[in-house]
Amino acid sequence: MRLPEWIKVKSLTGLHETKQILRDYGIATVCEEARCPNKGECFSKPTATFMILGSVCTRNCGFCSVKSSIPKPLVENEPEKVAIAAKRMGLKYVVITSVTRDDLKDGGASHFAETVQAVRKHLPEAKIEVLTPDFKGDYNALKTVLDSGPDVFNHNVETVPRLYRFVRSQADYNTSLNVLMNAKGIAPDITTKSGLMLGLGETFNEVVGVLKNLRDVGCDTVTIGQYLRPTKQNLPVMEYVRPEIFNEYKMIALDLGFKYAASAPLVRSSMNAEEMFNNSLKLTAIS
Repeated sequence: MRLPEWIKVKSLTGLHETKQILRDYGIATVCEEARCPNKGECFSKPTATFMILGSVCTRNCGFCSVKSSIPKPLVENEPEKVAIAAKRMGLKYVVITSVTRDDLKDGGASHFAETVQAVRKHLPEAKIEVLTPDFKGDYNALKTVLDSGPDVFNHNVETVPRLYRFVRSQADYNTSLNVLMNAKGIAPDITTKSGLMLGLGETFNEVVGVLKNLRDVGCDTVTIGQYLRPTKQNLPVMEYVRPEIFNEYKMIALDLGFKYAASAPLVRSSMNAEEMFNNSLKLTAIS
């Protein structure tokens, strides 16, 4: 399917410095590994979503272009490298995500915690958002991450329950909801966040149902964007959802009680994360 006129990816220059910093420390980003269409815009600011635990995933989701195979051992000094790179980039808001590591006993939770702590040491004033896998629903692994003190906990449900067997065949919708619910239970004051992609064959009512489910488990903010096929090996796009439909979902999300909702074709889970966090705080203060 051809890209519609309302999906235009910005082509920007001046990205070399950001890429060089990342290469200097051997750091992977989800921006590059998942072929995000907003990479140019984010790198030029500069900002990036750091991807820890290696660049090889133990799961093989239909929508994702990250390599799936047997991962390499963890890089012990990776947390420190991420923190120093974030400092060199002058970041005030640091987003840390990872591949899924089902091969590790705690799913990499302790590595997440060490990275948060390292960033706190080098950038004590920065806000930190973690975007984690489901840790197979392990409560203790989740608690390990939250006890390290991130400002935002993000875990994406990605799609509607009916499509999980195609989109996230090795994951479970209810497990993801429980992760978000437990995160709020462990750290009630933390901002929780989730996101989903459209254009994979979901219906309007199914998306609204997911939004209601997310609010039921106390999710504070939500991102909704258009799925774009990263490679020919990934799932095809079934529909390019029109901008006015995205706006309708945003209005519904706000009516349901989300503190903030970002909903547009090129919205991604970590894009403009700092702006989203600050706006959610403003709305909380007003209410």
